[in-house]
Amino acid sequence: MNKNDVVAGQAIYSKAVLAIYDWWVLGVSNHYLWKCPTHLISKRFAEQVSANHLDVGVGTGFYLKHGLSAKTRRVALVDLNENSLSTAAQAISHLNPEQYCRNVLEPFNLPCEKFDSVSINYLLHCLPGDIAEKGIVFSHLKAVMNDGGVVFGSTILGQGTPKNAFAKKLMAIYNKKGIFSNELDDVVALESVLKTHFAEVKIDVIGCVALFSGRKP
Repeated sequence: MNKNDVVAGQAIYSKAVLAIYDWWVLGVSNHYLWKCPTHLISKRFAEQVSANHLDVGVGTGFYLKHGLSAKTRRVALVDLNENSLSTAAQAISHLNPEQYCRNVLEPFNLPCEKFDSVSINYLLHCLPGDIAEKGIVFSHLKAVMNDGGVVFGSTILGQGTPKNAFAKKLMAIYNKKGIFSNELDDVVALESVLKTHFAEVKIDVIGCVALFSGRKP
């Protein structure tokens, strides 16, 4: 996989698309298509985020804006899309977040201290390849985490979950366009790759979405 493969999954996130992202993805799609209401993902975020946090695949910064603790002392953002980085940074501008434009399938090489928690929401299903291939991202995440740090996030599975007719159709369209690359993604493969890198791995599947976490030994 090269950078162009990754670019296909994030190229759609123009400023215009980000302007309706929360309404379409976090409002309509999560509730009615993927059957995992956004408030459940938000709750997991708030429960697991630390005061020294890195968010990877930042979207609009919704979870950061609504889930960061008042005790947050440091937050950083990693994304390949400059529009997403600037939108998320603006959402939490009062925290002066660090911003890093990176391809997550390559080592991050961040010029900074490591983190106690890392979130990665709705990014895996946009990355090219199967879970075993794109699971390399967890190696890169672990490298920027402190010992005992927690990684957590969510991803839409293409296999092994019930889908209504519209969800099936939309997922097929997204895969064809390269927005998603999750046709073969299932919870067994996800669990396997997480356990390769982390301890205390937990996964809950709600609708089409896997909510996961793990801890760096």
